[in-house]
Amino acid sequence: MQPAVDTTKLPAQAQRVLDPKAPGPLRQMAARGIAPGLKPAEALTVVAVLAESSDSAVAKIANETLGKLPAPLLQGALNPELPAGVIDVIALSYLGDLTTMEKILSLPQIAPDTVVSIASKCGEALAELVATNEERLLANPAIIEKLYLNKHTRMSTANRALELAVRNKIVIEGIPAYEEAAAALAQELIPEPSEEPTFGDMLFKETIEIVEKLGAEAEDTHETDEETGQDKLKDKFIPVHARIQDMSMAEKIRTAMVGNASERAILVRDSNKTVARAAVKSPQIQENEAVRISAMRNVSDDVLSEIFRSPKWKSSYQIKLNLVQNPRTPMHIATKLIPYLFEHDVKALAKSKNVTGPIATAAKQQLQRKGKN
Repeated sequence: MQPAVDTTKLPAQAQRVLDPKAPGPLRQMAARGIAPGLKPAEALTVVAVLAESSDSAVAKIANETLGKLPAPLLQGALNPELPAGVIDVIALSYLGDLTTMEKILSLPQIAPDTVVSIASKCGEALAELVATNEERLLANPAIIEKLYLNKHTRMSTANRALELAVRNKIVIEGIPAYEEAAAALAQELIPEPSEEPTFGDMLFKETIEIVEKLGAEAEDTHETDEETGQDKLKDKFIPVHARIQDMSMAEKIRTAMVGNASERAILVRDSNKTVARAAVKSPQIQENEAVRISAMRNVSDDVLSEIFRSPKWKSSYQIKLNLVQNPRTPMHIATKLIPYLFEHDVKALAKSKNVTGPIATAAKQQLQRKGKN
């Protein structure tokens, strides 16, 4: 458990139970939370330690007990005497119990890493509770990061937490599009906390629900119009597109960070370059998406430059080839990538009428440098 529990500080009775040489029946009884003479916090600590015992039978019983702690034991144990390591063990089991979580979060000894874990996995109501302690957020920026990247956190709450960091000059390294989000928040009015969700909160939630119902995670939202040859939105994604267009710049950026591939496919085409760049920085983006985006001819050069700079895609040959072939790729990037292409692709580029003249020329020069005209 993290942090580890110092068992030497436990009462003698607890230490006897934890001794591997103690009678099996006694240890199994303690693993069930039955430990005469021990306070609730001490009894729960014993259960948590036994859950990591090398004795598989005892460990199994203890883990089963942790999964369904008797209410009197749990409520009695949640006090300043309960070790931080034990809080860490039980916290994630009670994410759906707001009353218990409120008590857990109020414990002064709770470890920051435990709150970080809670923030990353909690639902909407608990995220609201975690976000109320601004002092803790500022002392542990990783909590802000996890709240922001947790799609169950209300949009207004996530942006308010991030704005708190921006206002206090704290850079959240774990949010790839932090700079873009910070710039957007500086231009917007952040709503005050409220019991009822805001319009932006509902818009964000509805968008996620619609996309999940479509079940089109790997599908592009656009297709080529046979008559015009232009990119056009597929009919089934019109409701998603409409809601995204109603979002503010900051809301679009967070949607890009936590949304799925369909939402990113719309946002990467956004007319606002800051939003589009944020979309391609999403920690959720997969290689197949990056490959598809690198071939798009209706995205900004900022997006293509961001793909080129990302360490995640350095080993992707198809992305390199797509960037060279894409006329929207900045010339200095495209020419830099030509030496990394296979000879047959360089030859095709040198003869192709689908690439710009400078690229064809650069490909010919690459072949000449290799002495293969």
